[in-house]
Amino acid sequence: MSHPTLLPSDQAQALSLADAVQTSDAGIVSRTVLQTPAMRVVLFSFAEGQELTKHTSTRRAVVQILSGECEFFHSDEWHRLVSGTLLHMPPGHPHAVRATAGAFSMLLTLGAEAAE
Repeated sequence: MSHPTLLPSDQAQALSLADAVQTSDAGIVSRTVLQTPAMRVVLFSFAEGQELTKHTSTRRAVVQILSGECEFFHSDEWHRLVSGTLLHMPPGHPHAVRATAGAFSMLLTLGAEAAE
């Protein structure tokens, strides 16, 4: 069974990201905003203490912190990212993220470009 995206890929439509964020008191919630052959956009919310451990992606990634703040591992060290921060990561770049200062939300955009 496929899960619908928040935005249809075949028509123009606006979405309030603030209204679309769903939270969990003790987890990570992800919602696919848009998916096409060229890109995937995913809205995440992290409860305090939640973490995605170090991993890589075969796709180019852009992360926008929407609310709160987090610690993001990239370029071989941890960085504090706050609301309004935009982070670019090329394919194959090791990264991790953790919510250490309360809950936060972020928007992840993955391009179709795969690592060579």
